[in-house]
Amino acid sequence: MVVPEQPIHITNYLRQPQRVVNALAASSQIERLDSDLYRLKMRSLNFMTLSIQPIVDMRVWANEEAAINIQSAACELRGIEYVNDKFLFDLKGQLSPCQQHGETYLKGLANLAVAVELPPPLTFMPRPLIETTGNGLLLSVLTTIKQRLMQQLLTDYRNWVAVQVGTNSVQDSVVLKPLN
Repeated sequence: MVVPEQPIHITNYLRQPQRVVNALAASSQIERLDSDLYRLKMRSLNFMTLSIQPIVDMRVWANEEAAINIQSAACELRGIEYVNDKFLFDLKGQLSPCQQHGETYLKGLANLAVAVELPPPLTFMPRPLIETTGNGLLLSVLTTIKQRLMQQLLTDYRNWVAVQVGTNSVQDSVVLKPLN
């Protein structure tokens, strides 16, 4: 996604990973557990006849190039607790700034893997139907996160820049560029 030019470069904003976390979901869905560990309470999802609320603990940190890294640390499924010890959730992602043709872009990559031992009623369903439904569910989660991130991140970045520039006098304002 293209990042509109601002008086303060996006890399300065990205060095504050908690801002990116806040762009992922509403503040009521996020709890900070440690300096780089957050709990995200996702909205309930309907899968077949079940209502599931995923709770994901994730580490979020910025590296020296201002790339944001996300890695799942734990996951719990509320609504079908008996599956939790037979459930694997692995999320790894990165969001990083890059320069191309004189413009700044944010590029991202997310890998999400889920493995679960199905409860007895679902074991009788055709495997392709369960896989298709499960993959559709995961795709919808990633798409929702991507859309929210694209909308909220740029809005928060613009608001953050306005506050930062507003706190400096005109003679003190500086255009900060990325570190290369």
